[in-house]
Amino acid sequence: MKTLIALSFLAVIVYNLGAGLYFMMTDKGNSGRMVKALTRRIALSIALILLVLLGIATGFVQPHGVLG
Repeated sequence: MKTLIALSFLAVIVYNLGAGLYFMMTDKGNSGRMVKALTRRIALSIALILLVLLGIATGFVQPHGVLG
């Protein structure tokens, strides 16, 4: 379940990044769609980081060291 939530967030983040790139190439700076897409990407990234920190603080997510 934890992995599914993280992968869903990451998929939407990558989608918004791609949408921002698409709008940048097609709109030529004439609309705010690129800015909105990148703003959503940043907001989702911050939400994912806060969700992970909340999971660690509540004990739902168990962090482990790099070497085990």
